[in-house]
Amino acid sequence: MSVIKPFKALRPQSELVAKIASLPYDVVDTEEARKLAKDNPLSFLQVDKAEIDLDPSVDHYNQKVYEKARENLNQLIAKKVYLQEKKESMYIYRQVMEGREQTGLVVCASIEDYLQGVIKRHESTRPDKEEDRIKHIDFTNAHTSPVFLTYKARDEIKQLLKGWAEEKKPIYDFTSEDKISHTCWIIDAPQVISRLISAFAEVDCLYIADGHHRAAAAVKVGLKRREQVKNYTGKEEFNYFLSVIFPHDELYIMPYNRVVADLAGNSEERFLQKVSEKFNLEKCVGREPYRPEERHVFGMYLNQRWYKLTAKRGTFKEEEIIDRLDVAILQNNLFGPILGIKDPRTDQRIEFVGGIRGLKELEEKVDRGGMKVAFSLFPTSIEELMAVAEAGRLMPPKSTWFEPKLRSGIFVHKLE
Repeated sequence: MSVIKPFKALRPQSELVAKIASLPYDVVDTEEARKLAKDNPLSFLQVDKAEIDLDPSVDHYNQKVYEKARENLNQLIAKKVYLQEKKESMYIYRQVMEGREQTGLVVCASIEDYLQGVIKRHESTRPDKEEDRIKHIDFTNAHTSPVFLTYKARDEIKQLLKGWAEEKKPIYDFTSEDKISHTCWIIDAPQVISRLISAFAEVDCLYIADGHHRAAAAVKVGLKRREQVKNYTGKEEFNYFLSVIFPHDELYIMPYNRVVADLAGNSEERFLQKVSEKFNLEKCVGREPYRPEERHVFGMYLNQRWYKLTAKRGTFKEEEIIDRLDVAILQNNLFGPILGIKDPRTDQRIEFVGGIRGLKELEEKVDRGGMKVAFSLFPTSIEELMAVAEAGRLMPPKSTWFEPKLRSGIFVHKLE
């Protein structure tokens, strides 16, 4: 049983939403955020990455950053850029990227479901990143970025959202600078909200697709506030966190590619010899980047040449839910034993490149001399993600890259 609830969203005036909506805080670095917000004083990056409004010498985890985030959000409210919904509602959020459509439901999910394992995760979190979001939530007294959840698709839910969107006028409809369209509708009819709550009560579990740190931080803030409230009832807003829930069959996962700075002391000849012990190694014809077309096959770019790598029999166990993942095959047979990358979370020699950046990005990183070798992967499937989560296991780091990214700033959930 999955618990969802409507909420009184803090949301921007319709004519301003296109300027406010921003990419999530964790997919742009500080300098990118500064450039994106430079000519746009309404950009929500000034709330989610408030360090861009401070001197570059200020550490990103300094308390001044969280104080600035609170100040910037409060200013948007004071200037009536944001308005508070008068009654609890749910919302439909539809995105279209290159003709591919995904339609989600914007609601609040339960921290109790997270604690009880009804909301399932597939990634580990870093304490420093958790603490960053904990402070951000605490200081702003709000969930400013939604957690991206998914569920095994159910026709009843899809039809409810489809029917409402066909009959009602959207509250927002804009196209972002990356040519992704964003359309939102408000669901304010109590009977429809009730039907959606009942429909999700039949959903056994929800899965975190993206936003593990946001979810973990929201839960920890909620638990802390439970201790602080004398007449705690369980109905307080801090018991829930902002989410957008999509059916699994509408999601698009791109590969999360890798580049490595050196060959760990190996000559190119010796490196290729070691790789060929675990992979069938083929030189690619021509100069086009190699994009794997099936599981257990990889592309490798070294010294201005692409290679096709196919994992050999016996290098992984197909019956093992983690071992058979492509990211694990690459780590266990190449990155670890050949390149000496034991922990990809902390090793400074490896970088991860989201599939949206394309394979030419891999070539450029190597050709410019900053990196030595690059690897292209076949994308992890949503079914693999759900199987790992259901087994209570965790995927290797940087296993999935979802597109399109949910925009922040369209909906804000206040904790009080």
